[in-house]
Amino acid sequence: MSNRPGAEGSGGLRADALGTFDSVVMAIVGCGPAYTVAGIVPLVIAVAGFAAPAVLLYCAIPMVGIALAFRHLGRLDVNAGASYSWVARSLHPFLGFLSGWAVVCSATVFLVSATVPAGGATLSLIDPALARETGLATGVGVGWFLLMALVAMRGSRISGLARTVLGAVQLALLLAFAVAGLLVDKKAAPFSPSWLGFTHFDTSHTFVAGALIAGVTYWGWDVTSNLSEETRDSRRASGLGGLIGVVLTCTVFVLFTVSAISVLGPAAIADDPAGYLSALGESIWPGWGGRLLALAVMLSTVATLETTLIQATRTLFAMGRDRTMPRAFGRIHAEWRTPWVATLTVASVAVVLIVASTTAGSGSEFVENAVGGVGLHIAFYYALAGLSVVVAYRKVLFRSLGNLVFIGLWPLGGALFMAWIFARSLPGLGAQALGTGLVALAFGLLPVLVSWFQGSSYFRPRPLSSLAAHPGQADAGGEFHAGPALDPAFTGSARRDDVLSDF
Repeated sequence: MSNRPGAEGSGGLRADALGTFDSVVMAIVGCGPAYTVAGIVPLVIAVAGFAAPAVLLYCAIPMVGIALAFRHLGRLDVNAGASYSWVARSLHPFLGFLSGWAVVCSATVFLVSATVPAGGATLSLIDPALARETGLATGVGVGWFLLMALVAMRGSRISGLARTVLGAVQLALLLAFAVAGLLVDKKAAPFSPSWLGFTHFDTSHTFVAGALIAGVTYWGWDVTSNLSEETRDSRRASGLGGLIGVVLTCTVFVLFTVSAISVLGPAAIADDPAGYLSALGESIWPGWGGRLLALAVMLSTVATLETTLIQATRTLFAMGRDRTMPRAFGRIHAEWRTPWVATLTVASVAVVLIVASTTAGSGSEFVENAVGGVGLHIAFYYALAGLSVVVAYRKVLFRSLGNLVFIGLWPLGGALFMAWIFARSLPGLGAQALGTGLVALAFGLLPVLVSWFQGSSYFRPRPLSSLAAHPGQADAGGEFHAGPALDPAFTGSARRDDVLSDF
């Protein structure tokens, strides 16, 4: 029995719209595998060189720890705001709001940076020369974005089959090219196991710079947590989907990066990050390889626009429901059961910023600055989530070795890693990246202070605890929405000591 306002009779989000398989698909599509290898992986290669596969591999380990944190926090509090609610209840409401604000900021910046590439990838299927026309690419990209905004507004259920097809096609294409690249005879740099070690890091290729970008590489799987109120058996499905998504995308990214470096070499990729996929495709399957990869990028980018928009709008919905943001953001469409005001707002702001960004310099320069700023946002709220799960489960961590490792040490290690990357990367970022990251985050202090002075009940949350036995009560009058009651495996009266029993 859930206290969340997700039952249709209460005007909440549409319950049971997604299942476990849908959650896994959302996690994979949320990471945008083909978009990532086109726009983010070359940036990792540029700063890490031959060590790029090592960066992606070793950054996946703490990322799994964060995914574990999301999984177990989601079992205590089923909430569309995810880290926004969990951090508030475990650490402090101010930190919780800033965590949610970081999600909204990172998602909005990503939408701006990904829309034009979506248009360019579409045009490249017709004529590669058209993709270089910024105005035309922007128009096509905005068209795709508005279509995805309409899909997101209509609800997650109607796009399930299409999303599954989009995810399957792009994964199949990426894996096919990765394997084929490893098998071709002509290679710029034959694979060496040292690429997965630390011997290639030097003054010009650092792990810290690569790790900040790698955080963006794996980002997006946690959209499953923002959809928890709309997922069947959400305590299990949303967290499990995120974990599977991280592992699968890590495998694809590392394998594809090894293949790309082997075929083209890191210098060629760093010199032409926007065109390296076409060169890779032509090197592997001349004549049509580049177009197939362009198709994968287009499908991936379009699908990721939807999942990123969902992540931002569900977080804003939770904020509006708790009155930490204008109440209108918490409104639900009577028929579609989606936060239509939040969706329209984010879409409108993103379109304005997309148009403005076309005059902010070259596309690659804008994307690079956006990635740095988004990386700070991601590291910030992931670190807080990793700390929150340790605090929430502190009374049961030592009941078993499994609890200690999978709920305590691994998420804590992920949190410390994210905090370290956040701090170490600041001196190396430019003014635009720092503005995107820190200044945008600081703006979140304005609405949270206004809400605090107005006396929102969000600042009086029921503490999130693994031993809680009583549900919070939904309040249509705007009270802070705490999570539902725990199943017997989590209560103090349970006979089983290991909360991983249904892992």
